[in-house]
Amino acid sequence: MTIRRLYLARHGAADAFGELTDIGRRQAGLLGERLAGLPVDAVWHSPLPRAVASAHEIARHLPDVPVAEAAELVDHVPYVPSAAETPASWAGFFDGYDDTEAASGRRLAEALVARFAKVPDPGTKGTRPDMNEVLVTHAYPIAWLVRHAMDAPPSRWLGLNSANTALTVIEYRLGLPPTIVMFNDMSHLPPGLRWTGFPAGIRP
Repeated sequence: MTIRRLYLARHGAADAFGELTDIGRRQAGLLGERLAGLPVDAVWHSPLPRAVASAHEIARHLPDVPVAEAAELVDHVPYVPSAAETPASWAGFFDGYDDTEAASGRRLAEALVARFAKVPDPGTKGTRPDMNEVLVTHAYPIAWLVRHAMDAPPSRWLGLNSANTALTVIEYRLGLPPTIVMFNDMSHLPPGLRWTGFPAGIRP
């Protein structure tokens, strides 16, 4: 049976201009060390600079693994909820989103799922019985893929946040629902590098 494992990671910490910081590089390097013992087939990344830099930092620990851009991994709002679906704390966030922007985000979300959230056809050239891919992306695409794996309502992506270089793993098998193996795991990071990218608060 073909198994597709997605190792989802948010990029490392970035500055106000979207460039990876020294902390972000350290975070990405530590994630690379964690993934180094796995049979990774490919590293895919968002086109945005913070994700590109993170992917290449991770790939330093994965010799001979191809690294490539996937436009579907770009940062985007996958679904703009209706007023009835929107928690009060999120209400102002969606001010200014028009129908065109919402439709564009939804198309990207659909393309993301179509490309990655499935088991490839076993007859496709290059498909192996056990596929392992690293996706370096952003908090919202990760939330959307987790929501999709849970078959939750579209608005449920809200509140599924991911810390910088935290690891989420989803497995896909033919004929079975997706399995969320882990979500937002930061065990490869020392305490001082955890929880960046989250709002301030009490953390375990």
